[in-house]
Amino acid sequence: MDTSNSRIFTENQLLNFMSEVFIRMGATQEDAYLATDVLLEADLRGVDSHGVARLSGYVRLWEAGRINMKPNIKVVRETAAAATVDGDGGLGLVVAARAMSIAVKKASATGVGMVSVCNSNHFGVASYHAMKAIPHHMIGMSMTNASPLVTPTLGKERMLGTNPHCWVFPAREFDPVVIDIASAAAANGKLEIAERLGKPLPDGWALDANGEPSNDPSILKKGGSLLPLGSTYEMGSHKGYGMAAVADILSGVLSGGNFGPWVPPFVAFLQPPANPVGKGIGHFLTAMRIDAFRDLDEYYTAIDGWIRRLKSTEPIDVNEPVLIHGELELREYRQRKKNGIPINDKIVADMEILAEKFKISL
Repeated sequence: MDTSNSRIFTENQLLNFMSEVFIRMGATQEDAYLATDVLLEADLRGVDSHGVARLSGYVRLWEAGRINMKPNIKVVRETAAAATVDGDGGLGLVVAARAMSIAVKKASATGVGMVSVCNSNHFGVASYHAMKAIPHHMIGMSMTNASPLVTPTLGKERMLGTNPHCWVFPAREFDPVVIDIASAAAANGKLEIAERLGKPLPDGWALDANGEPSNDPSILKKGGSLLPLGSTYEMGSHKGYGMAAVADILSGVLSGGNFGPWVPPFVAFLQPPANPVGKGIGHFLTAMRIDAFRDLDEYYTAIDGWIRRLKSTEPIDVNEPVLIHGELELREYRQRKKNGIPINDKIVADMEILAEKFKISL
């Protein structure tokens, strides 16, 4: 990434700063460090849209009374392999992490654990939660609904979120396969990054309020909408629309959370709906114990073989080999662990405002 307009922070600097902000907001030390861990993981993996850049947004929601910093997160319905969790309006960063722990525990006992969550908030980067299955020799999955910014195929009204899906498959010889994708043509954070850098959007990402294609990175603030993954009907946008629908139904409809245009937004330029149909934002998390399906050694031999063969695909350009999902993020993670984390100057300015607000040294 271009670091010319960035300042380098160490991992510990961001850890101390963000956790202190959450504590000043009223979080317990345990919750503050958990929430910080989610954001820090995003910054380390190069997902700059979901790291410290999101911190001021959580503060804004807290100031508006939309986040409960000391939630009573509880299971309200369950079977041996499934549960519904009420997040009590807590930080989605914390609520989703706790729910994934429940999914892993259930999978340990039954082979599969599935948890639907309501009454939560923005849960950060989806990969963080799904990757919690890896140490347990499990496949992890996480998805969430989100701010209604995406129009369905053939529409121009904002009805769904970018509703990401993340699937994580552990490997032995290789790094895990981490497939973390928005169901929209682009995540909203990508537009925010383009806006900060003053760059136009690629074709096929967004429409203006009249349903016409737009390259304006601030178009969502002007009544525009994101397109589903696939961009246009002719290019297969019904597939992205379907992915968004799955995440919305499992996260919102199934849990008792809000869904569709009623999902309370994280973005500052949208207000919560006056007539919600459920409780907060919803998530859906799954853990699957590999040895419930196949001998572990056999699985690891097979998944390593799968990765090895895909990586050996003949590339179009010998200088750009075929990659496995998660490979670029892990490469960035290792570099940033060693060299520090570049934070855009505009985000640093936001951090300085928070430092002044909470009387914290940056």
